[in-house]
Amino acid sequence: MALNNLEDIAAFIVSNGKGILAADESNGTMGKRLQAIDTQSTQTIRRDYREMLFRADGIKNNIGGVILFDETIRQKAKDGTPLIDVITSQGALPGIKVDKGLKPLEGSPEESITQGLDDLDDRCNEYQRIGAKFAKWRAVIKIGEKIPTDQCINENMQALAEYAKIVQNNDMVPIVEPEVLIEGNHSIERCFEVSETTLSTLFNCLNSNRVNIQATILKPSMVTSGSEAESQASVNEVAEQTLRCCLANIPPELPGITFLSGGQSDIDATAHLDAMNKIGGFNWKLSFSYGRALQQPALKAWLGKNENVVAAQQALSHRALMNKKAALGEWNSSLEESSA
Repeated sequence: MALNNLEDIAAFIVSNGKGILAADESNGTMGKRLQAIDTQSTQTIRRDYREMLFRADGIKNNIGGVILFDETIRQKAKDGTPLIDVITSQGALPGIKVDKGLKPLEGSPEESITQGLDDLDDRCNEYQRIGAKFAKWRAVIKIGEKIPTDQCINENMQALAEYAKIVQNNDMVPIVEPEVLIEGNHSIERCFEVSETTLSTLFNCLNSNRVNIQATILKPSMVTSGSEAESQASVNEVAEQTLRCCLANIPPELPGITFLSGGQSDIDATAHLDAMNKIGGFNWKLSFSYGRALQQPALKAWLGKNENVVAAQQALSHRALMNKKAALGEWNSSLEESSA
């Protein structure tokens, strides 16, 4: 596919069942993941881990884009090759996380607003020159007894829209990520209600800011029961409620929806995506932008040891292939069993 404009780039990332590898964990988050496998977090070790992921055979044909952290987009592989060139050699496009994390929302401190708009234009200009083809910004919506407030949703969705316009002005595709957190004891019905308000507000803001929807990718959470809820929705119910919410609030010209896994297990995230694609009835590509749900099996297989690199790459390649099949509606649990 010739990538002549932003619409082409957005379409390429989600073409033929491909999805996104989210490898944009901050150094603090990456440190926690490495600590869990008794591995020190240094710049070199973080580089080695991510290089291992990017060189896995399963990146090719299954992954259309890789979201990077600021440190990573500037790094070179052990052999001196820039990591963004390692990614492009696998047929994927490099992207960059550009938000600067969360701060308490004024007037509602248990909620948050995402930071990073002040110098975003300058940073996007630099990232585009380095080689980034797309960017990502995460907003967080928490469900609780009296939250989310309208203020939280409105301010976060407006920030997402302003970010998206700045990114497009710098010749990159924006990935807009309005994450409704899975944490809590809320029902799937409550999650649907919050997700619907969030998505409706988001697209109103995007349109008001004259964001090109055909050159934008949405990265939402699925409509699920809260992780602490006594009653958990079935795979089919999650798929049906998520699709119903998307169809009512997302314009058909959007090229792709790449769901975040948001604390789901790797198998659950794949099963939910597959169930939605088996239902069908939508114009957009329904795919994945997973971090932990793609990486966790590889991290457990690697354990920070060189002798485990091949096994870790095989684990990542398997999950990438399983999620591609889910994005095409061709996955079933027997594929996991036969591989194991």
